Order: sequence, then C-alpha cells, then structure tokens
Amino acid sequence: MTRRAAVCPSLLLAAALLAACGDGDTATSPSASTGEVSSPSSTAAAPSTGPEDTGTDVPPFEGGTEPATQEASADALVTVSDIRTGRQDGYDRVVLELGGTGTPGWDVRYVDQAYGQGTGDPLEVAGEAVLQVTVTGAGYPFDTGVDEWAGPDPLPGNGTRTVTEVVWDATFEGTSVALVGTTGEAPFRVYALEDPTRVVVEVADLG
Repeated sequence: MTRRAAVCPSLLLAAALLAACGDGDTATSPSASTGEVSSPSSTAAAPSTGPEDTGTDVPPFEGGTEPATQEASADALVTVSDIRTGRQDGYDRVVLELGGTGTPGWDVRYVDQAYGQGTGDPLEVAGEAVLQVTVTGAGYPFDTGVDEWAGPDPLPGNGTRTVTEVVWDATFEGTSVALVGTTGEAPFRVYALEDPTRVVVEVADLG
C-alpha cells in the first residue's frame, strides 16, 4: 500500500486534505495450494463472491489439475456454514465458509464418479467433470455450535462459466464434502482466508 503525503500552505488546508485521503483496503497474496502440501494458514488477497472477501491485489492465476492437499491444525473442529459461487476475470470461485475452532485442511481433486460419504451411493453432479472438495478437521454442529449449511442443494453457479453447480454431500467422521461440477478438468487452486474462516476453490476458464 503506498501512502501519499502533501505539503500544503496552511494547517487548515492540510487537515482538509488528510480527511479526504483515507487509506484503502490492504491485501496480501493468498497461500495457494496446487498439489503441494503447505502450512495451513493464509490471508486474503483475491476478491471473492462476498463483500468481506474483496481485496485489491489480484495475483495471476496459477493452478493445475493434480490433487491439492493441506493438513488441518491439530485443534481443528469446524462446520461448513455457507457456500457461495461467483465469477472473476478468467476463473470461477467457490467459497466454503466455516465456523468453529482451529484451521481446516482440505483435499481437492477430480474424481471419475462422486459417491456419498458413509452410504457409498453415487451422486449426480451436472457437468463434464467433478471436482471433489473434502474439508478435513470437520465437526458436527452439536460439536462446534455452528449451524451446518442447509442449501439450496444443488447450488447453481452464480454467473459462472466453468463451474456448473455445487452438490453438498455430508459431514462424516471428521470430513465434509462438496462436489463441484465443471465443464471439464480445468486447472484449479485452493487457499484459505481468515476472519471469517473460508476455504476458497478457484477454477480457471477452459479455452
């Protein structure tokens, strides 16, 4: 963030200029995961679908199609409270907001077929490919005190180009799963944001 100072002929004019020139929002680059395990922490950088997810410095999109994983903190116990989709320049975004304690981890990868946790039943997801988003360090609402996201399910893309919809599976034995339908196996990246805690999945445009 660059701060500008003005030299003015009078204290009165200087005060007026300072009042008119407030600081803007600051942002730092996200710690993106594109297939390599990294430490489970990062702060906001790129704008996302909610007003609290905005930033000013958008890094170039760098991603891949290989699985992206990150370990949860030892004290993680979180519940997915909201899911949002949105469109950015050159890619789509899916945001999973979480409440609870600790820092969630994730395992995000393309799968040939989506199956329900616990049941093993096949799940229908619109699109040519399915990006399975598994949040680790998850807990049930009665453990975290956070109401779990209740739909709509499936959640349609909000002006998206590559993401078709998001299908919610369930929370089971420490993991919560959402299935992101896409128009093909496009490059993606994953990172975390704080205050509130979010896991962000961004999927690049195809072609």
